[in-house]
Amino acid sequence: MAPNDSAQTTEEAKDLAAGHRKAARYLVPVAVAGVAAATIGLVPALAASGDPDLPKISAQELIEKMAASKTEQFSGTVKISTDLGLPSFGGLADAVGGEDGEGSSAAPDAKLTELATGTHTLRVAADGPDRQKVSILQDSSEYSLIHNGDEVWGYDSSSNEVYHATDDGQRDGKDGTAPKDLPKDLPTTPGDLADEVLKAADDTTSITVGGTSQVAGRDAYKLVVKPKQSGSTVGSITVAVDAENGVPLKFTLTPSSGGKAVVDVGFTKVDFSKPAASTFDFTPPKGAKVTEADEKAHEKAPEEFKGGFEDLGGLNVIGEGWTSVAKIEGPGGEAPGDLKGGEGDVPAEAQQFLDALGDKVEGKFGTGTVFTTRLVNALMTEDGTVYVGAVTKDALVKAANEAK
Repeated sequence: MAPNDSAQTTEEAKDLAAGHRKAARYLVPVAVAGVAAATIGLVPALAASGDPDLPKISAQELIEKMAASKTEQFSGTVKISTDLGLPSFGGLADAVGGEDGEGSSAAPDAKLTELATGTHTLRVAADGPDRQKVSILQDSSEYSLIHNGDEVWGYDSSSNEVYHATDDGQRDGKDGTAPKDLPKDLPTTPGDLADEVLKAADDTTSITVGGTSQVAGRDAYKLVVKPKQSGSTVGSITVAVDAENGVPLKFTLTPSSGGKAVVDVGFTKVDFSKPAASTFDFTPPKGAKVTEADEKAHEKAPEEFKGGFEDLGGLNVIGEGWTSVAKIEGPGGEAPGDLKGGEGDVPAEAQQFLDALGDKVEGKFGTGTVFTTRLVNALMTEDGTVYVGAVTKDALVKAANEAK
């Protein structure tokens, strides 16, 4: 018999988020965006006759099952599809890679941007918090990011380039070394995405059990998360949870506007046994160009960004929950120089990209341009202030007006 569809009560939701909500109250829209940030299919239907017949379970019990899961060892294949309604990032990624063309094609930030559009197949493996591997499979090449102890390796077989970083105890990456938990922070599995959503569950969120399914040959319950607030671009999030061990097997985010999903990440094959130690071994191939992580990229960053967002004039959050909007200003209340726009401030490819998405708007804040996707929208005002969130254009303009 299919599991019940009883709604998660407000009190239950508050209990679920007790350990996390203070730090992550406004994280849902940002986490969903990043996929990302930055992160298929249609809205999942109720369990059909071919779906597994599992014991009844409440949403509270299913989330507790996920939280209690101790599975840290697995390997398998993941299919990730992202449809934000954006043009290809091919030319844009090259344009922002550095004026002098230096850098490595094996650097994680260069390759993982590709996951923001299209469909990709990944091979993943993990053996606890100190060993992870993610490989992006391409037609005739492969990109791998490997975390093994205190070392991180990136390898692009198409260019035979290697990126290498070590962890010397600095976990914020400002010294050019990679944080020890870099691969864990990459949203490359359903669990990565589901964790961030459930951390921020509160009384703005409806959580139900929406049937059962089979994913990668394993029986699963479907946890359905929906905003209760109007104005969010998120329609629903469905997480297929392994009925045996509580591991998320599939994550699907559908927009409030309808149509195909914005993000669909799911295992097509999965094995929960311990991967071989050799899985995480890496030696640069003969003749490969090896780039050691250093401070070059940090030194080349715009002056306003060298210290990260903590050095900006302010990152304020307007509203709460699914309709929260981030207001970003630069030092002295101005936006960072490279965000102000204007001729010569942005690479030509990037400017074309922005122009294709822009929509002129007016309000109490003055005039500005709204850049839209199927999930995340951003408003840049004439004075350079940026408002961004997983909200509709009208909600974004309203937030900018209220901030004045």
